[in-house]
Amino acid sequence: MSTAKFVLYFVLFFGISCQPPKDFTWNEGDILFQDGDCGDFCEAIRKVTHGYKGNQFSHNGLIINKNENWMVLEAVTSGVKSTPLEVFLDRHLDKYGNPKVHVGRLKTPYRKLIPEAISHAQILIGKPYDHGFNLFNDAYYCSELIHLSLEKANLGNPVFEIHPMTFIDPDTGETFPIWIKYFEKLGIPVPEGEPGLNPAGMTRDPVIEMVFDFTKKN
Repeated sequence: MSTAKFVLYFVLFFGISCQPPKDFTWNEGDILFQDGDCGDFCEAIRKVTHGYKGNQFSHNGLIINKNENWMVLEAVTSGVKSTPLEVFLDRHLDKYGNPKVHVGRLKTPYRKLIPEAISHAQILIGKPYDHGFNLFNDAYYCSELIHLSLEKANLGNPVFEIHPMTFIDPDTGETFPIWIKYFEKLGIPVPEGEPGLNPAGMTRDPVIEMVFDFTKKN
């Protein structure tokens, strides 16, 4: 039996829960930061970004409560969508069956923005994924969805800090081959130095505090 199948069997048979402990309460507007498994792309992302306490993240999503059900607003390659929380948490598990997810929460001065930010993000459901990582088009990547929704709620003022993006391998000083092929296929230049955000950088932004780590349950 493969490792992945064993973990899934263990989770289903022994009933390991993907829920946080009883003393933890989900809040609308919580941001889930996920360490995904996407091969060379994730490795390139991890190599140029540094997350909270050295953790690695390649994806994030925004928690909402819809009809008494916890959902995650996220931008994935198929577009902006609403995903059941359990599905999001089960997407990538560590060897113990724990979700590879940390929970971030906006600090008090910014929490008043959450209702309007959620309303805006919900309007964007169905919009295409932003394959070119361009903050100024009508398509969205994961961090961009959260950033622009909060920015709109904050009267056009950014909440998370924006940084120049880089697609250069720090070890070689050259653009990662995987990114060269990716942008060549899109027919656009590599957006080196263009403004953007990434999940790992957002975990270290002063507007947020990290409140729970699912990988520390065991």
